[in-house]
Amino acid sequence: MKVHVVDGTFELFRCFHGAPRAQHDGREVGAARGLLATLVSLLRADDVSHVAVAFDSVVAPPGHGTSAEALIGAQAPLAADVCRALGITMWPTGRYQADEMLSTAAARYAEDPAVDQVVICANDNDFDQCVIGERVVVLDRIRKVVTDEAAVRARWGVAPVQVPELFALVGDRSDGLPGLPGWGIRSAATLLTEYGTVDAIPLDAATWAVKVRGAERLAAVLRERREEALLCRDLSRLRTDLPLRSTVADLEWHGARRDRVDELCAVLGDTTAAERITRWQGR
Repeated sequence: MKVHVVDGTFELFRCFHGAPRAQHDGREVGAARGLLATLVSLLRADDVSHVAVAFDSVVAPPGHGTSAEALIGAQAPLAADVCRALGITMWPTGRYQADEMLSTAAARYAEDPAVDQVVICANDNDFDQCVIGERVVVLDRIRKVVTDEAAVRARWGVAPVQVPELFALVGDRSDGLPGLPGWGIRSAATLLTEYGTVDAIPLDAATWAVKVRGAERLAAVLRERREEALLCRDLSRLRTDLPLRSTVADLEWHGARRDRVDELCAVLGDTTAAERITRWQGR
């Protein structure tokens, strides 16, 4: 079997920015409609049988308003209702981040002999560190691209477990990590392949066992900003030890709940996505 774990916060944000804006009974519902449609599309796939969706705590600012942040936050309760109506296991977060729930789930379920593959449905580069061979992969549902370990190595030049080390040196714009000036992917990957971690890279370029362009300059920057790089590495590492109670069996999808879907569609003012649901509980 495959286990699909979904970054619900990302899905809600992309639906807000990608789906048509819509109001029903004076309430903004476009992102929630989009989320319902994209999750129904996922559930219609032949290889989808066990699913969970994780959400960050998305809260509308006081007074709401018309900003994107306010409109998305206001639809967060509807996003939760979408998952409940579809009968999908949902992991709301409080103390923890959704990405850490997903990384914990991937690591745990990959150890289950009944699981053939864990598919992380997300678009954050951080999840590349979770990849294990072809057993744990990342699926970009927008481009329909699957990233396995071979793809991680081809893109970054390092093993998945070394991705935080790489980001410590070159940065990750999507997460606001600056990286070290002058360090590029090729030089960083060459040194990490040789030494494994940022800690193990010698601070004297004359002792480096591999040749990289501008070695003296890179070493000087590393000496000056090593602690900063190590902090960035630690910030980009995803935890895999959160207290996640759901077992693989808990994630099995038994179908949508007719009563809740009807209630949800009344709130959303649209039944288009619901008409595409292929399995209902109790049937």
